[in-house]
Amino acid sequence: MFAELKASQFLFYYRGCSTISAKELLINDDIKAKEVRLLDAQGDQVGIMSLTEAKAFAYDQGVDLVCIAPQATPPVCRAMDYGKYRYEQDKRVKEQRKKQQTVEIKEVQLSCRIDKHDFDTKANRAIKFLSEGNKVRVCLRFKGREMAHQELGKEVIARFQEACAEVSTVDKKPALEGRQMIMFLTPLKQGKNSDKAAKQETAEAAE
Repeated sequence: MFAELKASQFLFYYRGCSTISAKELLINDDIKAKEVRLLDAQGDQVGIMSLTEAKAFAYDQGVDLVCIAPQATPPVCRAMDYGKYRYEQDKRVKEQRKKQQTVEIKEVQLSCRIDKHDFDTKANRAIKFLSEGNKVRVCLRFKGREMAHQELGKEVIARFQEACAEVSTVDKKPALEGRQMIMFLTPLKQGKNSDKAAKQETAEAAE
C-alpha cells in the first residue's frame, strides 16, 4: 500500500525543501543516506530502496538523483534532470526580481513665492515620480520673515497636494521641521487610480 502512494502525498516534504536553494540540494554521489524513498521524473513514487539502486535507476534514465527532502525518514530523492531544474529555478528567481519594484523617495522643493510656471513644472515632475511607483517628499522652505506667515506655505502645500491628487494620497501630513514644512505623498494603488480615471471618463462622456 505504501509503495502505491503518489508524490503528491509527499508534497509536504517537497514544500519543506522549497526553502533550500538549488545550490544546496544534494545530488548523485553527494547523497550519503544508505536508503532513500525514490520518486521518478513524473513525481510518482517508485519505492524505498538502497542509495545504490536509486542512483542506478536515475542513471539508466540519463538523469540525476536529487535529494529533495533530506529531513524525511528515509530521505526523499527524485530522478530528474538537475541541470534543467537549476535553469528553471534561476529563471524563476530572475522573473521574481523583475516584478519586485524598488520604491524610492524623490524630493520636490517649493517656496512660498513660487510662480505658476515653476509650480506646474514641479507638480508634473512629482506626478511622474508617483506614477512610477515612488514616494515624494515635498519640502517647502521658509526664508527670512516668511516664518511669520506660515499660512502662505500651508496654502502652497495644499495646492500641491491637490495638483497631485489624481495619482497620490498623503502619507504624512504637512509638518514644520525647523524652517521647512515637509509632506510625504505616496502613490495611489492601481485599483484606486483606475477607479478615479474611470469616473473622470464617465463625467467627461456625460458632458
